[in-house]
Amino acid sequence: MPSVTFEAFRQAIVSKKQIVCTYHGLIREVCPHTLGYNQAGGEQALVFQFAGQSSKGLPPGGEWRCLDLSQVNSVSARDGQWHTAPNHSLPQTCVARVTAEVSH
Repeated sequence: MPSVTFEAFRQAIVSKKQIVCTYHGLIREVCPHTLGYNQAGGEQALVFQFAGQSSKGLPPGGEWRCLDLSQVNSVSARDGQWHTAPNHSLPQTCVARVTAEVSH
């Protein structure tokens, strides 16, 4: 059965809402693009992080991130501008078994 976090990300993908969450202790502001499971069966999401904190720094304009959903806390969805990158249609390697994907 999918976790509450997984379901929150799925709903955000369906409605194209932003997510604010904590990942590895840092606040992230993201737009989730792809949701599903990694090769080992863990819940995984490919997101575009456009604001918030990052241990490696966030380049201007944002960057793709692959999130292990078991490490995500304090999830809330909100309305706002949808953020993505020009390379959104390239193949991704974050999610092995896709269950939800945003339509572009």
